[in-house]
Amino acid sequence: MKSSKFIYTQALEVNDALQALAAGNGAAKPMSGSQSLGPMLNLRLARPAQVVDVGRIPGLRTVRGAGDVVEIGAAVTHAEIEDGVHEPLADHPMRKVAGEIAYRAIRTRGTVGGSLAHADPAADWVVTLAALDARVRLASPRGEREVQADAFMLGAYTTVLESDELIVALIVPRSSQTLQWGYHKVCRKPGEFAEASAAAYFDVTRGCARIVLGAVDGPPILLHELSAAVANASARREAGAVTREHLRQAIAKALPARDAIDRKLFTACVERAITQSGVLANLYHGE
Repeated sequence: MKSSKFIYTQALEVNDALQALAAGNGAAKPMSGSQSLGPMLNLRLARPAQVVDVGRIPGLRTVRGAGDVVEIGAAVTHAEIEDGVHEPLADHPMRKVAGEIAYRAIRTRGTVGGSLAHADPAADWVVTLAALDARVRLASPRGEREVQADAFMLGAYTTVLESDELIVALIVPRSSQTLQWGYHKVCRKPGEFAEASAAAYFDVTRGCARIVLGAVDGPPILLHELSAAVANASARREAGAVTREHLRQAIAKALPARDAIDRKLFTACVERAITQSGVLANLYHGE
């Protein structure tokens, strides 16, 4: 199919894009790599009167370190993160996540901000940024605001973005020697949408312990109690303090409507994410 007619506007500055979005009165949509909005246009699931291309705005294409965080421009592509093009992300765990998104052709054009704005529950960045306790910087004619990544998505394909707002940057913690990280997803085949996913992030320096479920048909789910239990067991070096049964119970509590097979998939994702992080080397010792 082909998209319905729309006005195409290419913005070369953030202010130009914001003015175009505001003038659209809710009928204008920003587009960067077109890997999310593009298919929806062609299927006519989205019919904006105007598309504002923000992919060439220099301010959205940069990555810079700022203290203990990294600010990632919304139009930075998955492939750039995967390849370590930007020095502040050269040794960041986001590189591994980026390299597993869809296929290389999509990663070359798709952008981190566009993926987050699309808010597909199965998307990799949705769960990753929630686990990293990242912040999303939004700009509008009224100014800028920041939203926690785990509060950005309200539901499937629904976010806190207002019609005249644009994601301009993502703020994530820098990689450090105290950062321990794991991410695992289950797909029918490489490049396919995830049926279940989980990310685990622990950083003693920041006092952060987060285990998050993705691909849950809605916003990612933070497993508060399990995160704290794993962090405490790791700090006390208590082998066997967290067992597979603890994981199963946490998943059952978070996903009460899911069947046994789905819960097993999510349990496996959480188990492997924790194992990858190395935070509990003997997670099931003695079980």
